[in-house]
Amino acid sequence: MGLPTLEFTDSFLDSPDFRERITCHEIELERTNKFIKELIKDGNMLIAAFRNLSVAVQKFSQSLQEFQFECIGDAETDDEVNIAQSFKEFSQLLNMVEEERRRLIQNADDVLITPLEKFRKEQIGAAKDGKKKFDKETEKYYSTLERHLSLSSRKKEAYLQEADTQIDKERQLFYDASLEYVFKIQEVQEKKKFEFVEPLLAFLQGLFTFYHEGYELAHEFEPYKQQLQFNLQNTRNNFVSTKQEVEKLMKRIRSADQDYKPPGQWTMEGFLYVQEKRPLGCTWTRHYCTYDKGSNTFTMSNTDTKSAAKQLKSCIRRKTDSIDKRFCFDIEVVERHGVMTLQALSESNRRLWLEAMDGKEPPCSHLVLPAFLNEAGFNFVRRCINLVEVRGINTMGLYRIGGVNSKVQKLMTTVFCKYYELFCHIYIIVSLESDDQNYRVCAVHALVHKLPERNKEMLELLIQHLVTVSTQSQLNLMTVSNLGVIFGPTLMRSQEETVAAMMNIKFQNIVVEILIENFNKIFHQPPDANVPLPQPQSRPDSRRNRAICLSTGPRKPRSLYTPTLCLADAESKYQSDVYHHMSFYHNFPESVGKYWPSAHVMIHFIRIFFLSCS
Repeated sequence: MGLPTLEFTDSFLDSPDFRERITCHEIELERTNKFIKELIKDGNMLIAAFRNLSVAVQKFSQSLQEFQFECIGDAETDDEVNIAQSFKEFSQLLNMVEEERRRLIQNADDVLITPLEKFRKEQIGAAKDGKKKFDKETEKYYSTLERHLSLSSRKKEAYLQEADTQIDKERQLFYDASLEYVFKIQEVQEKKKFEFVEPLLAFLQGLFTFYHEGYELAHEFEPYKQQLQFNLQNTRNNFVSTKQEVEKLMKRIRSADQDYKPPGQWTMEGFLYVQEKRPLGCTWTRHYCTYDKGSNTFTMSNTDTKSAAKQLKSCIRRKTDSIDKRFCFDIEVVERHGVMTLQALSESNRRLWLEAMDGKEPPCSHLVLPAFLNEAGFNFVRRCINLVEVRGINTMGLYRIGGVNSKVQKLMTTVFCKYYELFCHIYIIVSLESDDQNYRVCAVHALVHKLPERNKEMLELLIQHLVTVSTQSQLNLMTVSNLGVIFGPTLMRSQEETVAAMMNIKFQNIVVEILIENFNKIFHQPPDANVPLPQPQSRPDSRRNRAICLSTGPRKPRSLYTPTLCLADAESKYQSDVYHHMSFYHNFPESVGKYWPSAHVMIHFIRIFFLSCS
């Protein structure tokens, strides 16, 4: 049941039932008043929480904006550039959301708190004032009425008439106060239906506007989010590929002989102990020494000093019986008279120093066999590819999941019995300065056609197979991107096996993707003779300046996937000391049949064959 109706006529009767109904209204008004006070308190807390949240989000956004993303290496893929830029995009999105939240906070007092305070004070407060007046007039009227009724009838008529006039006046004041109070009570009860609810609705509307703005921003952000997820997945795939190569390099370095020389800026470098003569004998002091064969200069440095580069005159190994120290050799420099005796860290280390300085220890020679591609090699690869396409093209994870190692090794032992050296090779480096994807394709197109004919024919044979594999990606899950991750390091392995070289694997993957995606154009159409080929340049001082710039000008908005290419001329990179030797077994399909575990095993043969391209 709702509140009882208060009739104006009941004010004249002033019955107990009328008083009871008024009490019901008074209790409801007091309950509403307390609720509004609590609501105002909670509303202020909510606004303060919004304000604190906004400050925290703005601080978080500022931290994202100020953070500078750095990656290993001198160049970055488009994926890495977009990922590095993502923090600023996140910051911008959060700022746009917070701008709407700030409007909500600024309007909250005017929309919610002030109207509630006004309703409580003006409406419920007026009803309370009416109650005070009604109670006062009630007490005054009934007191006067009791005194009036107690008058003796023996009083003079004039006195009695005056008393009647006074009681009528008090009665009218009481009736007026009662009527006004009844009217005000019912007015407030009716007004609270809209004046109390309207501020809440307006506040919620502002809140919904804020959330709707967030929804709209999220909808606008969706394409960027999808692009970034694509960039992240590409980068994750590149990381997996690079990590595997780096781990292999680490294991090779760990198990390498002591005479292993890591590639570096100098022909030879490392610690040597230098004999320094003293009046009462000699001491051996450790120095970090470098030698550059091109300029024939030798330098020494320790924690205190660094000597100037000196021209080397000679380098001679010290015989064991000529000195009480092991692993020693003597050098002469133009700028200093006399012989300097140096002690290497081991016999193999001394041999490297002597070899680098043209000392008496001769350089290690390597077997170099003539390089050619014969028809047996092509037949071998064609049969490998045919077997994969016939028996394993739909195998999930084709080329990504390795075969059983024991079966692979047995098959390799059966098939390979001689050694041939293959290819000169094309060395491809990818940088990110240009956003002209068409130029990248044209550059790859032109460089592929600069390969020797047989090498280009072999590359076409493999890429055509990878195109076939990618068309079945819904079944084998080998997308163009995944194939790039697998075959990038295989086809374009760096001449130097260093961590820095491993960082370029991500660029090599992109080149393979371009070869697959543009197969018909690259291999079946002549290249544009007007396309200028990029030339190799020296390493820049800043990693933000790309190794080879393909275009100039401001960066443009990126399309879904626009890697930038820089390629060095194949002829300029022919000087390679990495040789892979192999021969081909003519009856390959018959031999491979009983060792076939799945289509995955074929990757080992094709990969080994195309390692010769690197």
